[in-house]
Amino acid sequence: MTTHAPKLRALLTRPGLTVVPSCFDAMSAKLIERAGFEVAFMSGYAVSATQLALPDAGLISFEEMVGQGRRICEAVHIPVIGDADTGFGNPVNVKRTVHGYHRAGFACAMIEDQVYPKRCGFAQGLAVVGRDEALTRLRAALDARAEIKAAGGDILVIGRTDSRGPEGLDEALWRAEAFADLGADIVYFEGPQAESEMAELNRRVSVPTMLAQVEKADRPLLSPKQAEALGYDLALFGLTLLNASIRAMRDALALMAGGGHPGGDRLMPFEELYETVGFESYYAEERRYVSAQERSA
Repeated sequence: MTTHAPKLRALLTRPGLTVVPSCFDAMSAKLIERAGFEVAFMSGYAVSATQLALPDAGLISFEEMVGQGRRICEAVHIPVIGDADTGFGNPVNVKRTVHGYHRAGFACAMIEDQVYPKRCGFAQGLAVVGRDEALTRLRAALDARAEIKAAGGDILVIGRTDSRGPEGLDEALWRAEAFADLGADIVYFEGPQAESEMAELNRRVSVPTMLAQVEKADRPLLSPKQAEALGYDLALFGLTLLNASIRAMRDALALMAGGGHPGGDRLMPFEELYETVGFESYYAEERRYVSAQERSA
């Protein structure tokens, strides 16, 4: 199975920070690629919201996530990082998850240390497993990575800790360092509460790091330059496209419910929509298979 993992590895060796928007379906991934971004992230929060209309609280299954991921990866030519939650069970499940994400085309899988079933980092009742279980879970993911490489494939693994909230800063930093020492390709520390914590993470961790940002009142957004100055390699915007999409649909429906219509600059010209969904590409491909008799008719 060929993926874009080598592209992601090369990108991580390049100086500077890379902005990573989150997608939730093939079209949002395609738009990310068309906008010139070099990496996309499939968000479990966004997939659960758009595919199930349910919150990110451990309700979506491995098969639902990997199926959506396959459609996303097939739609683009850039690396896609897949949110693999806790690996959907015990360490054997984690290995199956990483293998499944590789077969789906993901360049990277993210494994976190929450209890199973997990919930998003902003949900009430968030809890993490103990140190030993967290390390065992990541070790299983890295063993799957080794098996994939031995078979000629490639995938990266992100070690994510959500321990900052329930366990405190020292524990989160310990886990981030331990994940890096164990061999994670990237480390993600969820929920740092100050720039000083971000800088401390990047002083301690020897592998690339990812900062996740969301548009939330108590979380000021850092610019890419600020995140880079703190030592980050990737800046993830996990909910921006989901938020913008839901807002746009809600506003359009409100106008229609009131007897109006979301025309003007609220909508793309029809021709642009037609091209964006792929009709022109389809017609070009279709013309390749027109017979000589049909061409002369």
